Amino acid sequence: MANINTNDQTFLSAQFRRLSDEQCQKIHWASLEVLERTGVRLYEQEAIDLLEKAGAHISDGNRARIPSGLVEKAFTTVPKRVVLCDRHGNRVMPVEGHRSFYGPGSDCLNIIDHRTGERRKPALQDVVDGMIVADALPNIDFVMSMVLPMDVPQMVADRYQMEAMLNHTTKPIVFVTTEFSGCADAVEMAEAVAGGAEALRLNPFVACYINVTTGLRHNQEALQKLLYLADKGLPALYIPVGQGGTTAPVTMAGCQTIWNVGALVGLVLSQLKREGAPYIMAGWGSGALDMKTMVQPYAEPDRRGIAQAMAHFYGLPMFALGGCSDSKCVDQQAGIEAALTLMVTALTGGNIVHDLGYLESGLCYSLPQLAICDDILGWLDHFLRGVEVDEETLAVDLIDEVGPDGQFIDAEHTYRHFRERFYPQLFDRHNHDDWQAKGGKTLAERAADRVANILAEHEPDPLAKEAAQAVHAIVERAEAQYGEG
Repeated sequence: MANINTNDQTFLSAQFRRLSDEQCQKIHWASLEVLERTGVRLYEQEAIDLLEKAGAHISDGNRARIPSGLVEKAFTTVPKRVVLCDRHGNRVMPVEGHRSFYGPGSDCLNIIDHRTGERRKPALQDVVDGMIVADALPNIDFVMSMVLPMDVPQMVADRYQMEAMLNHTTKPIVFVTTEFSGCADAVEMAEAVAGGAEALRLNPFVACYINVTTGLRHNQEALQKLLYLADKGLPALYIPVGQGGTTAPVTMAGCQTIWNVGALVGLVLSQLKREGAPYIMAGWGSGALDMKTMVQPYAEPDRRGIAQAMAHFYGLPMFALGGCSDSKCVDQQAGIEAALTLMVTALTGGNIVHDLGYLESGLCYSLPQLAICDDILGWLDHFLRGVEVDEETLAVDLIDEVGPDGQFIDAEHTYRHFRERFYPQLFDRHNHDDWQAKGGKTLAERAADRVANILAEHEPDPLAKEAAQAVHAIVERAEAQYGEG
């Protein structure tokens, strides 16, 4: 149990640890041994030069063996917290300790249309709709693009995604780009909105999610993005993966070591490029290929809490994962897996928790599923608040006043406090007759209705005209340079 300050009040909130400090220390030492003994492949010359100058051993052109001293030094300069802002510069996401913030994922190749239930290829309008829904949902803290629009030139689809996110929500943005040039363009767009590079650095409302080939092989685009963002002083979410049984050992400790090695490489490089650069490490890992289906599951229980434990062991902010499902539709499995993964991530203190609304092991997106996750988060928020026990809440005088023959429905105390309880938006609590009178709809149907209502009624705060024009000019420039047709 740990004390957490919320709105200047102290509550007791449960925390769960999957690994002990001793186990985390063993994974850390194993990671250092791999870095020194085995080394990693780096496919960007600037990264190689930075490491070699700092004392790493470079062989075979791009194989870097990194002494543990460079890792330990990096821990002395990297920030232990990162604060993300909304579009207006309000500091709304202090990423620190066990605080959790929630949002969708990015780049799904399919979407389940909330109007028809049809699984189809996404369009740019789906990104726009997703931003409007996420902007309206009260428990969604940040946004990602959700889907990859197929009706725009694919070489610049990431620019269209970024433009849609900037235009249709004020919440913090975690963006993904396919190439380095897309990262630079996304940052330029954000600078145009913020009022310049320094304004964005001081109050960042964007962060870049960087996918890395594996913990032992760091692709050029990932390294270029990492070094560029470090130089800018902007947050980088550097995620070097390892799939148990294929690109990493199948054991959870061995697989996590591969992830951890990659995270430490990114940490060292970010601090060599610019001491004090904000760096966010992977808060999920140790996943394995399902040997029965040959699918990489998103909601498996085995890996939960391991990477989070390592990030807390290091005292670094993390990019975590939850609210996802391997189900193919919004059904019982989808609800159960979303709830379980969000519960575990909350209890283990995942910080920036993404992939809410993911189905089909990350291949399909659903806005109704995101709305269901929003209700789950409301439930979790009330559960994790703990219980306030004082003279007011014990209400001993009131109990004595009402006595054994009275009731509390009309008490002033009831009026003061009844709103503190959880009242869901989607989870149904009506009796059977009232439920039937309202249409007898399932949770999935009610969630689809909520999405439709939001899209019909919610209007996000628009970008200023000048900023919107500047952002669109960058998209047009990229399409002229890289786009097809």
